[in-house]
Amino acid sequence: MDRTDLLVDADWVTAHADDPNVVLVEVMDQNGARDRGRIAGAVRIEWTTELQDPVCRDFLDQAAFEKLLSAKGIGNDHTVVLYSGNHNWWAASLYWYLKVYGHNDVRLLDGGRAKWELDSRPLVEEEPVRQATSYVAAPRDLTTRATRDDVLSAIGTRNLLDVRSVPEYTGELVAPAGVPQDPSLKRGHVPSARNIPWEKATNQDETFLPNDELAKVYADVDFDRETIVYCRMGWRSSHTWFVLHELLGRRGIANYDGAWVEYGALVAAPIAKGNEA
Repeated sequence: MDRTDLLVDADWVTAHADDPNVVLVEVMDQNGARDRGRIAGAVRIEWTTELQDPVCRDFLDQAAFEKLLSAKGIGNDHTVVLYSGNHNWWAASLYWYLKVYGHNDVRLLDGGRAKWELDSRPLVEEEPVRQATSYVAAPRDLTTRATRDDVLSAIGTRNLLDVRSVPEYTGELVAPAGVPQDPSLKRGHVPSARNIPWEKATNQDETFLPNDELAKVYADVDFDRETIVYCRMGWRSSHTWFVLHELLGRRGIANYDGAWVEYGALVAAPIAKGNEA
């Protein structure tokens, strides 16, 4: 797939502001920048309260996902353009989520909210009004989702890419620096996992590197083997999944969205510390 079918820039968003076939979505978390406005026309979807099963830690089921997108005015034939703060992690997560449920045309705003603000582009307070649709999701395609059992069986047999920071990987920290360190989680990484932090794929303005430079970042990974990517919460790994599966077109890439918050709490699960060759 052409890179322009996956990423758009701010000029593209502005040019398509009145395009009825395009839906712009800001993906939020519970601490998002609500008081700082939004890109004009953007509907908001909150990751924590709207995209999670209300009982267990999982996706919404198909019926609930259809209800959510219908209420947001998103139709099956719409081009959905996603952006978020926090390095576009949440946007990348919803991108992956939409692909699991079979939405055809999904794109990321390259650089997300950070670059939009860095370029001093306008934000508005007005919430758009969109007509409800009757969205129909496809059954979940779980070929790009890895479970804890998949991770355990992949140790020493498939590629495991830990995309967290180096201190998280080695076991110095259990969460990124500056984030509360959960004492209930063990520290370290899945044995045989390689550490390639997610941010190696981005420029300082949070846009993605060109594809030729991205290929160099992962040049030492044998993509003839199936690959599982993971992080702490499933957001950073979604970002890397987008790079590998979408931008670089690698096949056999699965996102372990259970992530370290699940694996690090498993009883008797093997854990390694320090660096691995």
